Amino acid sequence: MHPVLEGLITLLKLERIEDNIFRGDSRDIGSAQVFGGQVLGQALSAAQLTVEGRVAHSLHAYFLRRGDIAAPIIYEVDRARDGGSFSNRRVVAIQHGRPIFNLAASFQNPEDGLEHHADMPEVPGPEGLRDLFDIPAENLESVPMKMRRFLTEKRPFEFRPVEHISFTEPVTQPPVKHCWIRAVDALPDNLALHQNLLAYVSDYELLGASVLPHGLIFGSGSVIMASLDHALWFHRGFRVDQWLLYAIESPNASGARGFARGQLFTESGVLVASTAQEGLIRVVEPQSRKSRSDPRLQV
Repeated sequence: MHPVLEGLITLLKLERIEDNIFRGDSRDIGSAQVFGGQVLGQALSAAQLTVEGRVAHSLHAYFLRRGDIAAPIIYEVDRARDGGSFSNRRVVAIQHGRPIFNLAASFQNPEDGLEHHADMPEVPGPEGLRDLFDIPAENLESVPMKMRRFLTEKRPFEFRPVEHISFTEPVTQPPVKHCWIRAVDALPDNLALHQNLLAYVSDYELLGASVLPHGLIFGSGSVIMASLDHALWFHRGFRVDQWLLYAIESPNASGARGFARGQLFTESGVLVASTAQEGLIRVVEPQSRKSRSDPRLQV
């Protein structure tokens, strides 16, 4: 297996300390704090380790504080309910004695029922599209060093955007984006693993749709962005080692917050998951950013 993808799978496999307490490490992807998708995937993994025979169908999470890349994360699971068909788990992620994240996840016994789903947008397929992070060296020279490190970090997923994305020139666009995503290598037939990996990757690209109409570039120093909450619904089984279209739109930005929602479709047009997220978006003078403390603690 591709070493970066194998490393991510290892990252999502938590160490059990007690029946309901787990420990996870962190991975530096070039950001200033722990990537939110990592905490999502690990928290879902912790919840899954306390449930038998049921499949996750939804999760709702809040980001409370920025995560420290250099420290492990402790996950405490509350087995809130085990009913006849559904189980609910509450998870708190802790670093340095303080909660940095909490999550509620619901699990269901698989069963048949009514079937319908939204149509997939009519966009080009992934073949022939360029990877988001396949950036010519001459273009990287004009990108700030911090952003350059983020863009050149090896990733466990391929990202092939349908619309053009510029990391150097401010461009005003509608608050809509479509991106094909796929793990860089084949994976085992394990739905829980595929759900963990989708939770991880669902935090990429989502909030960025909120700044598209305003011509702002993440990493330029002119905007502070941080996820505040994240919701994810699993509708059907899927594989993240096969192409999924992430269709994202941002219907609103106000009050220094952006709101975005997304849908994930298979290449054949089947809707397999939906997401929603609200995040902090503050426009600042580039030179003033260094003097600000963690934006997640200022909300």
